[in-house]
Amino acid sequence: MSQAPKFTTLGCRLNAYETEAMKELAGQAGLGNAVIVNTCAVTSEAVRKARQEIRRLRRENPEARLIVTGCAAQTEPETFAAMPEVDAVIGNTEKMAADTWARLAGDFIGETERVLVDDIMSVRETAGHLIDGFGSRSRAYVQVQNGCDHRCTFCIIPYGRGNSRSVPAGVVVEQIKRLVGAGYNEVVLTGVDLTSWGADLPAAPKLGDLVMRILRLVPDLPRLRISSIDSIEVDENLMQAIATEPRLMPHLHLSLQHGDDLILKRMKRRHLRDDAIRFAEEARRLRPEMTFGADIIAGFPTETEAAFENSLRLVEECHLTWLHVFPYSPRPGTPAARMPQVKGPAIKARAARLRAAGEGRVAAHLAAQQGREHAVLMEAPRMGRTEQFTEVVFDRDHPEGQIVRARVTGWQGGQLTAA
Repeated sequence: MSQAPKFTTLGCRLNAYETEAMKELAGQAGLGNAVIVNTCAVTSEAVRKARQEIRRLRRENPEARLIVTGCAAQTEPETFAAMPEVDAVIGNTEKMAADTWARLAGDFIGETERVLVDDIMSVRETAGHLIDGFGSRSRAYVQVQNGCDHRCTFCIIPYGRGNSRSVPAGVVVEQIKRLVGAGYNEVVLTGVDLTSWGADLPAAPKLGDLVMRILRLVPDLPRLRISSIDSIEVDENLMQAIATEPRLMPHLHLSLQHGDDLILKRMKRRHLRDDAIRFAEEARRLRPEMTFGADIIAGFPTETEAAFENSLRLVEECHLTWLHVFPYSPRPGTPAARMPQVKGPAIKARAARLRAAGEGRVAAHLAAQQGREHAVLMEAPRMGRTEQFTEVVFDRDHPEGQIVRARVTGWQGGQLTAA
C-alpha cells in the first residue's frame, strides 16, 4: 500500500485552504509517496524559508517525490526547478486542477515537463474546488475571491495569484448553508483582495451585497466574520451591515500598510491617512464595540523618521488593536525594490517600536473587558474567542464549537480569563 502524500503549507490562510483542496485532489488521484510544499512569495524571506523547508523535507524523505507549488512556485518557477531536491513545480492554477494530480499520480510528468506553470494573468475563473469545513471544528473558512487587480509597488502577490476573480454569491450561500447544517457556528469569508469581490460578476455587486445576502438567506448562521479588507473600497451595504447586523462580527482587519501620505503614494495605495482615520471613526460610531487589526510595513524605501512617526500615530488615531507588523524587505521584481532603501538596523528598530505600540493597545483592550460578558466561540475545551476575536481561557471545559456566555474575570499575557 502506497504511503499517503505529505503536505507542508507556508504563508496565508488562503494557502492553507488550498492545501486542504489539494489533499482531496491528490487522494482522489491516488497519489502516494510524495511531499508537496505549498509556498508563499509575500517577501524575499518567505522564498528563502521555502527553499530551506524544501531542503529539510528532502533530507527527511529521500525516496519521496517532492512537488513544489504556491505563490513562490508561480512567480519563480525557475528558482525551484533548479533545486536538485525538487521533482516537479506546479503553478497556482494547476494545483487546483484534478488532471494535474492525475498526471502526477500516473507519473506522466517527465524530465522535459517538470514545470507546469501557466500564465496566471490569463486565468478568468476562481477555482471551483470548495472545501466544506476547512479550519477547525468551530470555525469554517470560505474562499470567495482570489487574485488582485491592484499593483502596490511592494507586492508580488498579483503575479502569483493573477487578477481578481470572484465566486458567485449563490455558490457561496449554498456552501455556507452546508457548513451551518454540519454544525459550524462561525464562517469567515476570505480572499486575496476581499473588498474587490463582485467586480467581475454580472451587475458588479459589492462585498456588502454578499454579506447582506448571506445573513438574509442563511438565518441559522450565528456568526459571520470577514477577513482582511481594504477600507477605501468598503461599500455602503457593508457599512449598513456593520451598523445593523449583530451576526456580523465587530472585528475588521485593515490593509493599511502605512500612515504617511507620501509613502502611501509611493506604495501606490489607494487611500491616504485621513481616509483610514475617517473609516475607523465611522465604523466605531456605527458599532462602538468594533475592534481593528491592521497590516503596517516598517522601513518602506524612502521612509524618514517623520514618516515613520505618522505610522506610529496611526495606531492610536485608528484605535488599532491587533497589529501585523512587517519589516520591509525588497522583493525582486517589484518597483519598491528599485527605490532608495532604508538601512536594516533602522527597519528593525522601527518594527520593534510599532510592535510595542501594538502590545500597548492589546493591553488596553484587555483591561477594558474586565467584568464584561461576552459570547465566546470555543476553539478548544478551555479556549475560545469573543466576537472581537480576543482569546479567552477558562478554568473548566466547554464543548468545542459551541458559543458560551462568559464574564471576564481578568487577563494574562494576550488572553482574557473567564470562569
